[in-house]
Amino acid sequence: SQQIQFADDMQEFTKFPTKTGRRSLSRSISQSSTDSYSSAASYTDSSDDEVSPREKQQTNSKGSSNFCVKNIKQAEFGRREIEIAEQDMSALISLRKRAQGEKPLAGAKIVGCTHITAQTAVSGCLSGGLGWDISFPWGRKFFISLEWEKARSVEDAPVLAGVAVFAWKGESEDDFWWCIDRCVNVDGWQANMILDDGGDLTHWVYKKYPSVFKKIRGIVEESVTGVHRLYQLSKAGKLCVPAMNVNDSVTKQKFDNLYCCRESILDGLKRTTDVMFGGKQVVVCGYGEVGKGCCAALKALGAIVYVTEIDPICALQACMDGFRVVKLSEVIRQVDVVITCTGNKNVVTREHLDRMKNSCIVCNMGHSNTEIDVTSLRMPELTWERVRSQVDHVIWPDGKRVVLLAEGRLLNLSCSTVPTFVLSITATTQALALIELYNAPEGRYKQDVYLLPKKMDEYVASLHLPSFDAHLTELTDDQAKYLGLNKNGPFKPNYY
Repeated sequence: SQQIQFADDMQEFTKFPTKTGRRSLSRSISQSSTDSYSSAASYTDSSDDEVSPREKQQTNSKGSSNFCVKNIKQAEFGRREIEIAEQDMSALISLRKRAQGEKPLAGAKIVGCTHITAQTAVSGCLSGGLGWDISFPWGRKFFISLEWEKARSVEDAPVLAGVAVFAWKGESEDDFWWCIDRCVNVDGWQANMILDDGGDLTHWVYKKYPSVFKKIRGIVEESVTGVHRLYQLSKAGKLCVPAMNVNDSVTKQKFDNLYCCRESILDGLKRTTDVMFGGKQVVVCGYGEVGKGCCAALKALGAIVYVTEIDPICALQACMDGFRVVKLSEVIRQVDVVITCTGNKNVVTREHLDRMKNSCIVCNMGHSNTEIDVTSLRMPELTWERVRSQVDHVIWPDGKRVVLLAEGRLLNLSCSTVPTFVLSITATTQALALIELYNAPEGRYKQDVYLLPKKMDEYVASLHLPSFDAHLTELTDDQAKYLGLNKNGPFKPNYY
């Protein structure tokens, strides 16, 4: 039988930390985060940091306790953050208005695992307009954030809208899995749809709750790694539900991966290190859409950029764009910044880290915290020094320091913000994928992984064009016949 390899197989799911362990972690992260932002004091209560959210008894204004957040009292501040995000997410709100009468997700019970930001909270708070079960357990995907004021509140606000949120900034690894389990294991409520980002939720339901997994009507997956896991299940004949690969949709690849990272890479590096890029030597590992965005931004500021690649096509693209394609080992001693964006694991190993120059900055724009071998740095001979929120100096015995950002987790989600407009595109794509899978007639989708239909990809794009006052040219009947296209699309073939 074929074995399916998951990065999380080493995790002992049934073991959770002691109360003391959870409390000490929460305290250390809370303190380091609030140190950098004095304004956070007006929104937080220092006594809250002494107690893990798992140990608190909280209720919202409706009397419900079906949630677990840092402090429900901060919900009103979170609501204001969400209102700001809504201003640049007009397409998602437009979709809600168009679907309000039909309620295409009526009866859908969706369990989701994604990063909680003001933008993703908009999706949760607007969910009722699409008709899905407003009891939406939401697992927290990432653990840490530089923007502490927002972090302390945006996960709280959807609770007031009836969304069941299990999330807080400063989660430990075990807290993360506990939150996912609380989302899935709910008395009197069973999910029939999965919205995932990274495959962790899907993996958990598949391994721990197989009877629930078999009753799922569809899975929507956003990330490279999560899609890879789904294809593994499909190849082994163990995927018993249809799944939609949103990651490879055109709107996700071109906008979230390319344009978003082109802006957020600089934002994250500037906020954490204050580095000047002109003349700096930077190596970007991976020249997919994320790598392309990072390289374009760095080149524009005068950095000398190298690229590592395994794919000859992507490598040739990098060459044609004016970048030198090298092996990491060839430049590791001379570069000032190392950025990973491959979706793989152990891209930067301990051997690479040992050979880096003093003050080299290391960060990840790819997936989770697997790309940089951070575990190898937690050894007795190395000293960790927290210099500011999300910035650690790892010090070698000879005094050399490597600057590690966000402990190897995603730089833009941990150390900066992601542009709201881009997240509007992603959220709209996810919503349409859910609608498609949930309403598809029996037999349209089998137990396999599918791409989002191009007609829907183009619809997502069209919803965002009014923001730019853009006007599309329409084909004449004669032109459409000449091209063999429908006047209303789709204009791209399925393989595009």
